Amino acid sequence: MGTLTYTATMSLDGYAADADGDFQWSAPGDDVFAVHVERLAEVSTEVMGRRTFELMEYWEADPETGPDGEEWDEAEREFARRWQRIERIVASSTLDESRVDPARARLLRHLDLAGLQRIVDEAPGQVEIFGPTTAADAIRAGMVTDFHLFVVPMIVGGGLRALPDGVRLDLERVHERAFASGAVHLHYRARGAGGAHEMGAPGGQAVAEPPERA
Repeated sequence: MGTLTYTATMSLDGYAADADGDFQWSAPGDDVFAVHVERLAEVSTEVMGRRTFELMEYWEADPETGPDGEEWDEAEREFARRWQRIERIVASSTLDESRVDPARARLLRHLDLAGLQRIVDEAPGQVEIFGPTTAADAIRAGMVTDFHLFVVPMIVGGGLRALPDGVRLDLERVHERAFASGAVHLHYRARGAGGAHEMGAPGGQAVAEPPERA
């Protein structure tokens, strides 16, 4: 049985993207990227929406050659290798099926909390749910046991919140690390995390992203 993890990069005021939908201001430096490479080694399954799937297609290129002949450094090559080894699940009602190679990812047209729990139960390790909109219902339901938050020294004033409104969770700090850029990695775990998944909402509630963000 696996565990459910949520990872997000966010501004100091709590946004994963600004009011224009831009998140380039959160691009990791080499030291933060190295943490993401290490962290990915613990992930067995990735659950994401359409927008995240399209963003991460960049890492489907051959690790030894990079995309379109672009030269990757060793950290980028290792990230691509690890990304391609994990099981990838795309929850989207709008993504064209032809975009998803069954050898690389699994497309689910609908994913409710009960379905997500089955994925976690069947996983051999960490299941990471990627994207604030995709993860929101699972966070509200208390299914997420670990939170990896990368806070960058920016205030953007509005946009897509990294964490959903209306949630109250009791967390304990597991680890923190500050980087030269001013970014901070915060790892929190739900208290009594072993039973946190049992707090889930009714099984018919969808967790897939809505069409505009799927």
